[in-house]
Amino acid sequence: MRATLRRTLGLAWVVPALVLVGVFVYLPLVQNLQFSTLKWDIYSGSQEYVGLDNYAKLVDDPVFWSSLGNNVLYAVISIVFQVFGALLLAALIEGVRSERWQRALRAIYFIPSAISLTVAGLLFYFIYEPNLGPLNHALRAAGLGDLAQAWLGQESTAMSSIIAMSQWQGFGYSTLLFAVAIQRIPAEIYGAAAIDGVGAVGRFFRITVPLVREMTGLMAIVTLSGAFQVFNEVMVMTAGGPDNSTQVLGTWLYRSGFVRNNFGYAAAIATVLFVITLGVAVAQLWVTRRRRVEW
Repeated sequence: MRATLRRTLGLAWVVPALVLVGVFVYLPLVQNLQFSTLKWDIYSGSQEYVGLDNYAKLVDDPVFWSSLGNNVLYAVISIVFQVFGALLLAALIEGVRSERWQRALRAIYFIPSAISLTVAGLLFYFIYEPNLGPLNHALRAAGLGDLAQAWLGQESTAMSSIIAMSQWQGFGYSTLLFAVAIQRIPAEIYGAAAIDGVGAVGRFFRITVPLVREMTGLMAIVTLSGAFQVFNEVMVMTAGGPDNSTQVLGTWLYRSGFVRNNFGYAAAIATVLFVITLGVAVAQLWVTRRRRVEW
């Protein structure tokens, strides 16, 4: 009787949460899938069922493919810097013998992560300004005036400039999480390796990397998912320009829906975006689960 009562009370706590998740997460997903089969003018309210026509248009839309390519580029660079680069930096910081310097370095690298993406985007918008921006001014002062250019005004440099800003903003957060993971590794393991004559580089690859792989998997999921959901930094700095060269799936979705007033097409982009991020998360969780660290 008591066991049944406990299960009933447990369900009483779980059901409200399940209802909220269903209403605010799963129901919108189903509705978005339904909307993607419509030609929908949200201002007039007219709707026309078009089946899979919106998805067929995606295949023939060059801006969609360039946006997807920008997201992939964003994801690759983010993995390099915010996962592997952050892990290396965290190992270097935790290798510093002075605890005071460790705390100072963690704070220094984390400060950019405390700045919102919108503020960081506006800051770098000023830094990249071709005439008054500090970047071109520093290049000219160093005798490298030939490298000064309109960083956000050229198709060849605009996307890389946005990516550089985002890596600066998010690098410290990843480093701090890896530092916490490294601190959980028993010091005795490093001590035994040092006694056996294993150098710093060997300890990094043989001890640190294998024993933080769960955090590495988590950071890979977060980083890849974030790379395909980029929006704020692009909208603040270029709004997808010049000539759609910096469009990503999020900004092209926004422009398709709220500027071009084609919400059915925007819903199709959202569906593709959801499938990509879900696939990345499932794949990473599967890999991480197979390589779980046990102490």
